[in-house]
Amino acid sequence: MKQGSDKNSSSANTALEQWRKQVLRKKKIKNARTLVRISLATMAAAVFAVLFLMPIVLTITNSFMSASEISANYGQVFATTDSGGKMYISEKVNLKFIPDMVSFSQYITVLLKSPEYLLKFWNSVILVVPIVGFQLLVAAGAAFGFTRYRGRVKEMIFFIYIILMLMPYQVTLVPNYLVSKWLHVLDTNWAIWLPGIFSPFAVYLLTKYMRRIPVSMMEAAQIDGAGEWQIFRKICMPLCKGAMCSIAILIFIDYWNMVEQPLILLSDAEKHPLSVFLSKINAGEIGLAFAVATIYMVPPILVFLYGEDYLVEGITYQGGIKG
Repeated sequence: MKQGSDKNSSSANTALEQWRKQVLRKKKIKNARTLVRISLATMAAAVFAVLFLMPIVLTITNSFMSASEISANYGQVFATTDSGGKMYISEKVNLKFIPDMVSFSQYITVLLKSPEYLLKFWNSVILVVPIVGFQLLVAAGAAFGFTRYRGRVKEMIFFIYIILMLMPYQVTLVPNYLVSKWLHVLDTNWAIWLPGIFSPFAVYLLTKYMRRIPVSMMEAAQIDGAGEWQIFRKICMPLCKGAMCSIAILIFIDYWNMVEQPLILLSDAEKHPLSVFLSKINAGEIGLAFAVATIYMVPPILVFLYGEDYLVEGITYQGGIKG
């Protein structure tokens, strides 16, 4: 009996050991597959990151090249006629990421010798900053109204906001032109400001964010004697700080790169922003184009770096309450 029990226990131990080995083998295979997936995803992300960063790095480094080096690298690309007078583009391009000698001549020309570039840059600032500030102000009030006062009419209006937000700007460009002409603001900054300030984009995002704030917080404040203005200023706005900053960054980047609106609504070229003027730089000024493009990238990069934490918070933080 004792020998039989020993045999049974040894066979049970052997089976248990084999089962443990199988489990460990499956875990190793699963971990290896997971490691392969992570490695492939990381490699793909790295490749895409390099592809996206190459034009930016090329623009920045080439902006520090001298005019002669720019001509040597890109001169043949912009030759427009052959011996017979026909238009052509040479395929010979010498892309260089590191200049032979660092030169600030392009920046000196842009910042000191060509005031038109600074004028266009200032036009961009004048057009974008009021849109960001007043769009957030309007969106905050509208979002609070959609959050606090629910009803069929309010939901219908909010649904219209969603439809308008989904429409491409090209669809609403003609109505904006006609309304601007009717208001006698065509060819003025107001033709850009008004559609931007009352854009539904910020209203929609801020409403969805604000509706995640617990109603009990507002009701408790109301029981303590707080009015609507105090609830808005002391409860909703502090909790929506991250969302406001993230929306401000998105608005700034969107309108900083606008092209269609100024081209259609501003007939006076003196009022065009730098985003429009960049496309009009001719082939003989390719070195200046690199410098101007580099300067034009600085404000969005600074805004993003300043509000990076707020942007991440606005995406991951749910209405001021985690989880």
